[in-house]
Amino acid sequence: MKPNNEVLIIGGGLAGLTAAIHLSNNGAEVTLIEKNEFPKHKVCGEYISNEVLPYFKELAIDISELNPTAITKIIFSTSKGKVIEGHLPLGGFGISRYALDEFLYKKAISIGCNVIHETVESIDFKDNNFTVTTSKNTILKSEIVIGAFGKRSNVDQKLNRNFIQKKSPWLAVKGHYSGDFPNDAVGLHNFKGGYCGVSKVEKDVINICYLADYETFQKYKNIENYQENVVLKNPNLKEIFKNSKLLFDKPLTISQISFEKKEAVENHILMIGDTAGLIHPLCGNGMAMAIHSAKIVSELIEKYFNGEINSREQLEKKYTLDWNKNFKNRLKTGRFLGTLLQKQNLSEQLLNLLTKFPFLLPKIIKKTHGKPIY
Repeated sequence: MKPNNEVLIIGGGLAGLTAAIHLSNNGAEVTLIEKNEFPKHKVCGEYISNEVLPYFKELAIDISELNPTAITKIIFSTSKGKVIEGHLPLGGFGISRYALDEFLYKKAISIGCNVIHETVESIDFKDNNFTVTTSKNTILKSEIVIGAFGKRSNVDQKLNRNFIQKKSPWLAVKGHYSGDFPNDAVGLHNFKGGYCGVSKVEKDVINICYLADYETFQKYKNIENYQENVVLKNPNLKEIFKNSKLLFDKPLTISQISFEKKEAVENHILMIGDTAGLIHPLCGNGMAMAIHSAKIVSELIEKYFNGEINSREQLEKKYTLDWNKNFKNRLKTGRFLGTLLQKQNLSEQLLNLLTKFPFLLPKIIKKTHGKPIY
């Protein structure tokens, strides 16, 4: 590698931590800036496709230490409660971000990654180098910066990214519950103006996370009223909530979730995970995509440091091409399915079609998932 093989990563979620582990394993000097302490709950579906397991093995990340649930099937229902079940082609596992992010954080620390718990205030690029300043006036310089700051951040605003200028109609609500739900299934239940994912994570805990249309949501005074009058109109969700007890003091929420197209490289920052593109949660592939994007960017940075990629321009072009090759069609399919499921009559027609031709469900799932990552 070049003598100057320093990498600065902004954001310590799945993508950022995975990239930190990959690059640190291969000799890079990695500094990661994350504003929050670990562990921390996040609004997330907490289901990961098994496509990531070969890559985790390469990184010596043994996910079995966290005792995740093994998930092999999907239960889908329309807002009226009509149900269809299907097999997940690759299967997946349920694990909370509370446990997984801390696990990856400790792994990154153990192999020499430097983690700074501060908020980024500015990012300046000049003479082929970045200068990053934090809220505590820490100044960091690096030739390479990876953006892994999530769905929506103050950094997006400072970079004046296109999607941040547009109002988004979506908000998400997530809670952990005790109750009765199959260990081996992920539920995807439609309701007017949104849809809800349900699955088990570690310790027999149920994750219930739903995406809601803000215009519908704001008609109600609070989450409880909204759930009672909208979400629970789906009889399957009514049964699940009726037999579950919230383990949090109150559900977590996040608003202004944007599924607009984002650029993989902006202001010479290499964006990964949700920072580069957010897939509709109904596809159940966001966490795997974040992990996969960390692999893609890390391998290209290694080639840049080794001289196989001989310029920043070539690095940025190659990363954009690889991002689009792996994720562009998945994101497009996710946007299409999200639009379709928002239209009640069309979603009913889709389910009727899947009921008659159940072999189509795994085919649709494959459109939003990748192959095992080696």
